[in-house]
Amino acid sequence: MDRFSQFAAVAAMEACQQANLEPRSMDRYSVHVVVGSGVGGINTLTEQHRVLMERGPRRVTPFLIPMMLADMGSAQVSMVTGAMGANYCVTSSCSSGADAIGIGWDMIRHGRAEVVLAGGTEAPITPLTVAGFNALRALSRKNDDPQRASQPFNRSRDGFVLAEGSAILVLESEEHAEARGAEPLAELRGYAATSDSHHLTEPNPTGQSAAAAVTAALAAAQLSPVDVDYLNAHGTSTPLNDWHETKALKLALGEDAYRIPISSTKSMTGHLLGAGGALEAALCAIALREGLMPPTINLDDPGRRVRLGLRAAQCAQGRFGCNSQ
Repeated sequence: MDRFSQFAAVAAMEACQQANLEPRSMDRYSVHVVVGSGVGGINTLTEQHRVLMERGPRRVTPFLIPMMLADMGSAQVSMVTGAMGANYCVTSSCSSGADAIGIGWDMIRHGRAEVVLAGGTEAPITPLTVAGFNALRALSRKNDDPQRASQPFNRSRDGFVLAEGSAILVLESEEHAEARGAEPLAELRGYAATSDSHHLTEPNPTGQSAAAAVTAALAAAQLSPVDVDYLNAHGTSTPLNDWHETKALKLALGEDAYRIPISSTKSMTGHLLGAGGALEAALCAIALREGLMPPTINLDDPGRRVRLGLRAAQCAQGRFGCNSQ
């Protein structure tokens, strides 16, 4: 397995263990897998390209293709867990993991599945990937102070910190969970997605399409902004994302954007690309269960453009009962 598949396989096994779910002991075709990845097996690809250049085509491993394909993460999850239902890989850049969870939720909601192992996985830390993001000027250059390099919404933010990992959730219909005596960690109420149709890398500066996704997700959940107690932001620590995301949240939530505590856990985890949304969904489930909101570390000077109100900014620093650990 490429490293990104290893992450997914282990995360899925741990998720099934925590959920007390054994696909091999049930109807295996009733357990589906949807795992997102933005770059797939780029470690294997770059390593085998080096082999090709230095040693020739006969030395390239026959495992290159089945290790580098982005859907090998979901395939390996299927094989290690025994799930034999539908098996999809979602590739939608940094939304991949979140979209995978949304697709799994939609499958269950429409009666096409009872159980879906859904999430994201990524292992993008290679010289080529770092060079590519650096050429985009997307990475932080605070190499002299790495622990403070990721600082979402801070005035001095200058880019994200690349990270790796996987998060897999066991999604299950309420009826199926009750029938087997499972205790849910959280309820997934709504999901929506939109597209900017604007630029290869820059968010739409109006924030309108992102706001439309928030509004549609709340509608799917039959909730309104006043019902929201915490928001885990994309918050990449790039100058453009944090500004435009803030604008989108104000459009979608109105005055409640100044009330709702908002934080970016990427300040602590870095940016997992296609696995980021899945990890942050898991963190939200923990926040709900523990009654603690994770902070935004390294936020000491919110820029004028991203300020969402005193309470949200203070919460991000660990006050108002937030978990500052």
